[in-house]
Amino acid sequence: MARSLAREAEELRPELIHGKLGVKPVPDGDHGRIIQWLTRICIQAGPELWVHDQGLRVETYRTGHARPDGVLAPADVFVGHGEWADAGPALMVVEVTSYDSDSDSDSDSDTDRRDRVEKPRAYAETGIPVYALIDRDSCEVIVHSVPDGVRYERSDRIPFGKAVELPAPVGIRLDTEPLMGWVR
Repeated sequence: MARSLAREAEELRPELIHGKLGVKPVPDGDHGRIIQWLTRICIQAGPELWVHDQGLRVETYRTGHARPDGVLAPADVFVGHGEWADAGPALMVVEVTSYDSDSDSDSDSDTDRRDRVEKPRAYAETGIPVYALIDRDSCEVIVHSVPDGVRYERSDRIPFGKAVELPAPVGIRLDTEPLMGWVR
């Protein structure tokens, strides 16, 4: 059924949400370009680092698994792991908001709930040191840090066009000016 749905709805990707079949928007080219941009910066800052496309075991999120848009970790740390790996080696997870192709408010609210509420809580509970949300709706980078096992104690909102310091253990400075070219 999921394969059939994927063929019929090219701009949507099937996803199990709380045990029910749902859909979310397929990332667009700008979304992919943002991940490329971030990967290049991270490699320049530390050649031993990589922005992985890796599913993580995040026990408190939906089915116990999350697939962030990017996971910053040492380059070889997930070698030999399957689709879902322990989140312990992650220095940072990154999400880039997606656009809904038909502006359906249900998808917008799911993006809001998923990227702005559920994932920060789940990543903090898992102990991932930094969660960076590149929010193309508000044109901001929201950097969550200092997880206390329940939530992130610190959240900084930096508008696109300004520099953002990603806190330890990441320790990378991002010039967010290019992000302004990858929003609608």
